[in-house]
Amino acid sequence: MDTHAPLPNPPPEGGRGYFERLSDDDLATCVHCGLCLDACPTFRQTGLETESPRGRIYLMTQWKRGSLPFTEDQARHIDLCLGCRTCEAVCPSGVPYGRIIEAGRAEVERLRKPSPKRWIARTALRQLVAKPRRLRSFGAATKAAQAVGLTSIVRSGRQLPHMRPRFQPPTGGIAPPIGERKHRVAFLVGCVMPILYPQSHEAAVNLLQLAGCEVWFPRAERCCGALLAHNGDLEGAAGLRDANMQVYRDANFEALIVDSAGCGSHLKDFYPELNGRVKDLSEWLVEIGLPAPQREVKMRVTYQDACHLAHAQRIRKQPRDLIRAVPGVEFVEMRHPDICCGAAGLYSTLEPAMSARILQEKLDDLESTHADVVVTANPGCQMQLESGLRARGSTMRVEHVSELVARAFLH
Repeated sequence: MDTHAPLPNPPPEGGRGYFERLSDDDLATCVHCGLCLDACPTFRQTGLETESPRGRIYLMTQWKRGSLPFTEDQARHIDLCLGCRTCEAVCPSGVPYGRIIEAGRAEVERLRKPSPKRWIARTALRQLVAKPRRLRSFGAATKAAQAVGLTSIVRSGRQLPHMRPRFQPPTGGIAPPIGERKHRVAFLVGCVMPILYPQSHEAAVNLLQLAGCEVWFPRAERCCGALLAHNGDLEGAAGLRDANMQVYRDANFEALIVDSAGCGSHLKDFYPELNGRVKDLSEWLVEIGLPAPQREVKMRVTYQDACHLAHAQRIRKQPRDLIRAVPGVEFVEMRHPDICCGAAGLYSTLEPAMSARILQEKLDDLESTHADVVVTANPGCQMQLESGLRARGSTMRVEHVSELVARAFLH
């Protein structure tokens, strides 16, 4: 395919018809001030206007108006966006960039002829991640393969984390509170976390129980759809939302607790029926309070802001408050804790070269802290940082915030 030529099926007469998901009001919010530039990981790496938020907004605006031909070369600028939403946190005009890039990416994927890699990713998300039984079977097969050394991921040296037994909700679907019952919450088990990081879930549930929560695990719950939406499949994400709302709609719970930042952001943005009941684990624990810690944890700790926690949900203080409350912890900040690590869902698989460049900047920042542990709140960040630190021969460990905090309570 000639990547410079307009792609097949040009827009209807007048240029309208494609990119209809993009709101004119959203696009017009950007005043092109440029304050987002230094916050954007891809602009930081390239210095190119086309790899900045305002550059991508300009490109999508022109496509929507029909005043610029849609070519594969130009579509690559949308591909290279991490969707980290760092730009939203610094934008003085309140541009809803997360909504813009998801809508724009959905239209790009609708128009283009997919590459084999992108077709495989889309198919895997719909046919594996979105299907709980298939995903459980895949997880079991992967663990068996890992046991005999067959799970090395050749691309860029990245490997799956060592897999423990898959997280299993308690029999009956209820984890009782430790002590007096003060709250009843639902817990998002999700698709990736129970397979790759079951220990993070276990720690999260234990902390909720210590805080007086009865924890409910909905049996028919499915993937929330975050990975699908992030990769341009809004229809697939909507189908999962509709299925999940059948489970949540009439259930009795105060909050839906999420310990994966990407999932929490998607649920808050994409599930308006939940009316503010979606809570990140750190957000909820700080709100309701934990009992006094029982032991010291003598570690030097730094914290990596998960993009969809810090920028999309605007939650920065709560996880730091939890970390600082752990006796014995020496907390040290990175220079740029809120710059993306390059994981971004499937980005590190679909765009490995740019992901690796962004990761190297993050690893330099991490190593300058001389921390024993880096704590984060998203499985993609955990996997990306583990892989990068391993490749450098670093002894720094990566943990979910729930694991670190649980050390102060559990033997």
